[in-house]
Amino acid sequence: MLEELHVSDLALIEDVWIEFGSGMTVLTGETGAGKTALVGALKLLVGERADSGMVRTGSDGAVVEGRFVVGGSEVVARRRLGADGRSRCALDGSMATVGSLAEALGPLVDLHGQHEHQALLQPSRHAGYLDRYVGAEALDARASYREARESFREAAVALEALEARIADTAKTADYLRFVVREIEVAEVRDGEDAELEARLPGLAHADKLTAACAAGYDSLKSEQGASEALSAALSALERVSGLDPSLDAHIARVDALVAECDDIGAELRAYAEGIEHDPAVLDEVQARLAVLAGLTKKYGPTLGDVIETGEHARAHLDELDSSDAELAEARAHVDRTRKTLEQAAGRLSVVRRERVEAFESDLAAAVADLHMADARFEVAFEELAFDSWGVEGPERVEFLFAPGAGESARPLAKIASGGELSRVMLALKGVLGSADDVPVLVFDEVDAGIGGATALSVGARLAGLACDHQVLVVTHLPQVAAYADHHFVVRKETVEGRTVTRVEPVTGEGRIAEVARMLAGEDTATSRAHATELLGQARISRE
Repeated sequence: MLEELHVSDLALIEDVWIEFGSGMTVLTGETGAGKTALVGALKLLVGERADSGMVRTGSDGAVVEGRFVVGGSEVVARRRLGADGRSRCALDGSMATVGSLAEALGPLVDLHGQHEHQALLQPSRHAGYLDRYVGAEALDARASYREARESFREAAVALEALEARIADTAKTADYLRFVVREIEVAEVRDGEDAELEARLPGLAHADKLTAACAAGYDSLKSEQGASEALSAALSALERVSGLDPSLDAHIARVDALVAECDDIGAELRAYAEGIEHDPAVLDEVQARLAVLAGLTKKYGPTLGDVIETGEHARAHLDELDSSDAELAEARAHVDRTRKTLEQAAGRLSVVRRERVEAFESDLAAAVADLHMADARFEVAFEELAFDSWGVEGPERVEFLFAPGAGESARPLAKIASGGELSRVMLALKGVLGSADDVPVLVFDEVDAGIGGATALSVGARLAGLACDHQVLVVTHLPQVAAYADHHFVVRKETVEGRTVTRVEPVTGEGRIAEVARMLAGEDTATSRAHATELLGQARISRE
């Protein structure tokens, strides 16, 4: 609900504060007093386009502030329109954009004028209005449809991603197979290259190494070798062992040298016996090292990296081999979710169509009550291609209207008469009642071009809307004003040579006087009597 509105330096308004109540509020006054400027202030507040020409002459800028309370939460908005055309906005004390205002307050206020683009004229909103008219069954069906649609969309996206991944793997499958085959055929073993490198010197220099070992062995172990000489020295020293302790230490050292010569000799013989003298083996080792070097150059830098590359390539190929089953399951899931979506869409469509005649009948009765007896409504359904199904359902729903007998029904947006359009809007709002969840409805002279009994019907209809909404009405009709819960009079005054707009609440005798003026153009005893009677009739009607 709109609780307060503050407007300064806008058009003829110098500074106005208005506190609004629930139910139906009317703004009345002479033409040009500034009633429409107040509606313009609300438009600025909900994010509509601004025109610097709206700024009061001589002022740097206009300011509009509003306080809304919806569901126990308070929203305070402010918009300043500079004379230079620049706009500044704030929400709850923080800087905001015009778009933020529209997003926050647009859903709270529905502005209705004779020639404005209104929410009910947007076909994209019609399915939602119909569903709310039908009630819980349609709302549940729509919720199920939307859930099924989201599940289908998720399944379709997942399938698309899987197909893309498989296609990408398939493009490299030949290369992966080559990598796996090359590495597997080579039978690579981690560390093998180091082992072969260690064997290579012995194979490449077998004769030289054998000859050197033989010479070394002979020098150590032959009859004239070092081992024999050391053994003779040891025998000589052992014969005098114990005679001089200082000499015994040398005996132990010579004994150790004899043992070392024996060990070295044995090792040289074993080494020589292990030398491979086969040139074919040398060729094999060199060829194997060349193979391993080629693999490490391509997939290395180590044989461990080569082995890991082969394992990864094999894993990708295994994934590709198993993708057929995964792809089949993903496609089956898409098919299942599509079937569920189609079933949900069918149920939603059936629920809607079952209540269409009642909806059309109620709308026709509502406009007949507004003295358009020959008018009729139609709800057009256009089935959409599956790929075009949106959040509102599998069909395009649009309200059509025929204003008189023999005329074809046309989209609401193409109704030319402002008076007809106004009454159609009132009828739709009345039929939707609480199903229309916009809390604040603003009607700017929607009663133009009507009078008499029709005006009374319009007033009663607006009062009926006020049972479920806060209704603000700018009107020139006393029949409409008589139904209000709250009445404000907008007047022009001259202050220090400048024309300014004043807004004052009227009650009791003041309200009777205003309705009398609206009836007769002046406040007389006769017009007051008529005003009192009209207000009494409206009060009885509302009771």
